[in-house]
Amino acid sequence: MSFFLIASAIKVFVVFNLIMVGVALLTYLERRICAWMQDRLGPNRVGPQGILQPAADGLKNFLKEETSPAMADKALFTLAPVISFVPALLTFAVIPFASPLPTRWGLVPMVVADLPVGFLYILAISSLGVYGIVLAGWSSNNKYALLGGLRASAQMISYEIALGMSTVAVLLLAGNVTLSQVIAQQQQALWFVVPLTVAFLIFLISAFAETNRLPFDLPEAEAELIAGYHTEYSAMKFSMFYIAEYANMVTASALMATLFFGGWDIPLTTWDSTGDPSVLKTLATLAAFVAKTSVFLFTFIWVRWTLPRFRYDQLMALGWKVLLPLALVYITVIATAIWYFREQLGWEYGPGMAWALGGVNLVMLVALVFWLDRGRIVSGSVHEGAA
Repeated sequence: MSFFLIASAIKVFVVFNLIMVGVALLTYLERRICAWMQDRLGPNRVGPQGILQPAADGLKNFLKEETSPAMADKALFTLAPVISFVPALLTFAVIPFASPLPTRWGLVPMVVADLPVGFLYILAISSLGVYGIVLAGWSSNNKYALLGGLRASAQMISYEIALGMSTVAVLLLAGNVTLSQVIAQQQQALWFVVPLTVAFLIFLISAFAETNRLPFDLPEAEAELIAGYHTEYSAMKFSMFYIAEYANMVTASALMATLFFGGWDIPLTTWDSTGDPSVLKTLATLAAFVAKTSVFLFTFIWVRWTLPRFRYDQLMALGWKVLLPLALVYITVIATAIWYFREQLGWEYGPGMAWALGGVNLVMLVALVFWLDRGRIVSGSVHEGAA
């Protein structure tokens, strides 16, 4: 028991600090990447190549004056950034980030909390972040901040439904809600991105909306509602909302890597999942997990500096008229296909079943492209009088 407590405390300390440092570096990387995409210099004054810019920003936020509206609800106004920030960190606790580490006291799972209901835990905790945004808008006693909070909560709730439903297909195929078992199932054949391509696309689009990233950053909408729900915030309270956004990006990227790309599984080899555990395997699988997560983080940044922002009616129409019906139809189709392959043909999950389900997904993708018909399903995206 003492070894378990010590190992858990070390993992909590290391993972928490790595996420915080990673979030700080991610802000720097976003500035450098967007500067590269737009042929600019980016931060290059504080430290070599501007590497100390995140530290300068953090110091600036600590030293800035804390303001609070005279008529604001002081307790909730202070609590709102914390409510947004904490769930972003707690969600990462159940994501395995490497193969088990052998020690003289036994194997140490490379996950902070290997819960048997890990996936349900993620859905439950991640949904709490919307409370922080709603409370931030309401407690400020500012009509613009309140409108921003309402818009943000409507967006997050709408896309959270599609995001949660897209993962039902993963649970149907894995037969387990423990993320370590989801990874183990993918190691037996192909990663779930092949047999569940449509689910991955729904999850990816919903993740952009859940993290308030372009083209779904309507909750801020600084050109329309001042700065949205955090209009009245300053200094570190204001900064905590952005830390929560980047921490959510890390968690969403890690989840996509885990659910659809094998997690810490190293592609084109079985060395990492067979034989005795070793420190080398743990380090190699950790590197694979970080690489996969980094690809999705780059995708978040790439899309932000490539696509324009949606109008709010387009955003809500996409969630309710496209993603939600698509997720419902997809669950029906994929559940029927899995039942047929397992019960009628006697297949278990393997390359044959994975490629067969991939074919079903390909047919659905082609049908989806024709159904969307250049945006006419998304209300308002095409002028009413257009031919």
